[in-house]
Amino acid sequence: MLIDTNQMLSVSDANQNFSKATRIVDKQGSVVLFKNNRPKYMLIDLQNNPMIDLTEDEKIDVIARRILTKHKKAFEELAK
Repeated sequence: MLIDTNQMLSVSDANQNFSKATRIVDKQGSVVLFKNNRPKYMLIDLQNNPMIDLTEDEKIDVIARRILTKHKKAFEELAK
């Protein structure tokens, strides 16, 4: 995942100035919140997010693909 530096904010910064986080989302579409110098959360604009426009079946397909990809080796072992 590539993260634009204009879309990064620490959790403590977002906590102290949430309106700053929402302004970034309004301008960039999302903001990635960092905790302990690592990306941890993402704040998104729900009205302009393509994931929200998917049907429930399409969302299930996306999630299933992620799970299968992440745990491919375990599923291959179980298939034996």
